[in-house]
Amino acid sequence: MADSPQTDPQDDLGTDPTESTEHEPSEITYSEQFFPARPRSLKPRARLRPQGSPTHGEDRTGEATGTNPFYVAWLQRSSMLRDANTIAGQFSGRGSMWQRPFATPDPRAAIRTAGVWFTAYPLSMLTKPGHSFLGTLADDDLWQVFEEIGINALHTGPVKRAGGLTGWQPTPSVDGHFDRISTEIDSAFGTEDDFRTMCEVAGEHGGTIIDDIVPGHTGKGADFRLAEMGVEDYPGIYHMVEIEPEDWHLLPDVEPGRDSQNLDAEAEERLSRAGYIIGQLQRVIFHDPGVKDTNWSVTSAVVGPDGVERRWVYLHYFKEGQPSINWLDPSFAGMRLVFGDALHSLGDLGSGALRLDANGFLGVEIGAEGLPAWSEGHPLSEAANHLIASMVRKVGGFTFQELNLTIDDIRETSRAGADLSYDFVNRPAYHHALACADTEFLRLTLNLSLEHDVPPIGLVHALQNHDELTYELVHFATRHKDDEYTFRGDTVLGGDLAETVRADLLERLTGDAAPYNAVFTTNGIASTTASIIAASLGITDLDDIDAASIEEIQQAHLLLAMFNAWQPGVFALSGWDLCGMLPLPREQVRGLLRGGDTRWIHRAAYDLMAYGENDRFTGMPQGTSLYGPLPEQLERPGSFARELKTVLAVRDSSGVATATQVDVPPVSHRGMLVMVHLLADGSHEVTVLNFSTEEVQGTVRSKHLVPGSLVTDLADGMEMGTVDDLMAFSVTLAPHEGLALHVEPPTPQEEDEEGA
Repeated sequence: MADSPQTDPQDDLGTDPTESTEHEPSEITYSEQFFPARPRSLKPRARLRPQGSPTHGEDRTGEATGTNPFYVAWLQRSSMLRDANTIAGQFSGRGSMWQRPFATPDPRAAIRTAGVWFTAYPLSMLTKPGHSFLGTLADDDLWQVFEEIGINALHTGPVKRAGGLTGWQPTPSVDGHFDRISTEIDSAFGTEDDFRTMCEVAGEHGGTIIDDIVPGHTGKGADFRLAEMGVEDYPGIYHMVEIEPEDWHLLPDVEPGRDSQNLDAEAEERLSRAGYIIGQLQRVIFHDPGVKDTNWSVTSAVVGPDGVERRWVYLHYFKEGQPSINWLDPSFAGMRLVFGDALHSLGDLGSGALRLDANGFLGVEIGAEGLPAWSEGHPLSEAANHLIASMVRKVGGFTFQELNLTIDDIRETSRAGADLSYDFVNRPAYHHALACADTEFLRLTLNLSLEHDVPPIGLVHALQNHDELTYELVHFATRHKDDEYTFRGDTVLGGDLAETVRADLLERLTGDAAPYNAVFTTNGIASTTASIIAASLGITDLDDIDAASIEEIQQAHLLLAMFNAWQPGVFALSGWDLCGMLPLPREQVRGLLRGGDTRWIHRAAYDLMAYGENDRFTGMPQGTSLYGPLPEQLERPGSFARELKTVLAVRDSSGVATATQVDVPPVSHRGMLVMVHLLADGSHEVTVLNFSTEEVQGTVRSKHLVPGSLVTDLADGMEMGTVDDLMAFSVTLAPHEGLALHVEPPTPQEEDEEGA
């Protein structure tokens, strides 16, 4: 790949600019040109780094201060903003930039291209001996296994350099590489050539690579250090305000050994009254008393090239090392930085899609008197997401957003923004259904999504990822906290409902019931899918898991896979799922837990392909796998991977992934869940699941089912009966069993014969 000829972007956009298609303007659709087959990688005329190697700049001469021109020049060459300006010039003025529609999202087209995702995590995937993380993901044997199972996309997770800089020296990431400081691939994960090879190998197996951009913040890298010095338009990247020296008495001192200090509530109020900042926001994410009391921090005094010392207060929605990007600064430096990062991933490295991380926090403004600043559900976030997603579509990719906000916010940002959204609404609900053997709350969230015009076709339905089991339930706890809902026979307010569900999850999945799981701040529970299931089965000690327990855990794990796969939308799962990983004992990661981030216990390393020992792997400690490596599983009948392959084959053959969900009806047993989907040919697929540990004999009833319709099991073709005159049919489900059923309405001739 490194020696491939350099070409113009339009050579590989998947359309021939000499050909034209007749359209009325209103009939141009995203899918017609975006997905004739699958997106091809762009090949700009010149790469950002022609030799594929990082730019290190001049020798590190002198002190790392703003008065040292060598240091300032080195920071500028290392900055993301500089790279963004460079790569933008490779796309400007190209005819290829006008060959694709870009305004309207089309989740069905994205799903047809990449409908089943493997979500990797660089620190946890045991690598092939002699290979980097990205080199391992380029392994042809791995992609053959993915293709056999039915996985056709890979989300790498963040692999570009992250963390910060202290003087000349890099500092480690504070948030799993989501605090990006460079467009360069982190050498800990591989090289740019490794990434490009991975994209090529994936394409040979019908796969797509999904990369990340972080529109909400960066780490404290070269861009932030230049901003602290007041260099050029670098301060315009961030929500940061210079504090006049005569007002430094309003600021807290920065503790020795640190470069910034979080403001407490009193300091936040003082600076707000002084007119510097907008003060309190709607909530403090990752709130930790004495560590993160507010969303604002202050820098120590930093000298710039002009010899002036400056102190700044800056916004960070997340951790102190993740300064927030300002999308409405007149320099538009933040916007340029993000766009450049996106174009580098798509046009230079060869990915076909991007995740937008933390993209719900791109707008903030002062609130009304006495109220917090408006920071969630802000129109600027919608506008910025529209711009990002449109740019990505314009160059041949698609996007998905990881937006843990209300259903209303997901709907608004999806209208013209990302093509797909992470399913934060139903993810805690299906865990609640499993823990309580009761689907009432899950049926409530599914129906609310339909009522709020957020159908499952536009969602990424996932098992475990690198984050915790999120139970913030933002929809109920914030905007709809005073709305009334019916739950367990009572009328409850949204805020109270969120508290009840959280209490259920904590009682059943943590503490004495499951000491191997851990609470993560106010966000959720650090756990693996297998450990959630173990707790739901009443297992209090992971050492008690025997062969029979593994079978029970596997069956429940497959049930959760069926829920996520047998409905419209994307299905995503991780190596922790495929190997059935358990959490790490706390003592193995005690150093990582000191800051309060308990999520490290569920990020154990796994050996996906039986690679064995690898001295180059420097990630997480290897954990306990209940299912074993994939090649071994595929040789073993009844294994998780073999059964998952069947689940995904049913998904693929039925067409449910691109169907329309039309009903989530009441059920005859509290452990049952029924989802009814309208297929493209007018027939229906009905997913029936049993979230309980007992056999269920129940009735499936929906107004969308036509009497006399034939009911067939999609897995084996067995006839299950017909729909009766009450638009219902009966089913029997074993504990944690699921069925995908095809309901074929009678032909007019059959209806006439039945009537006669």
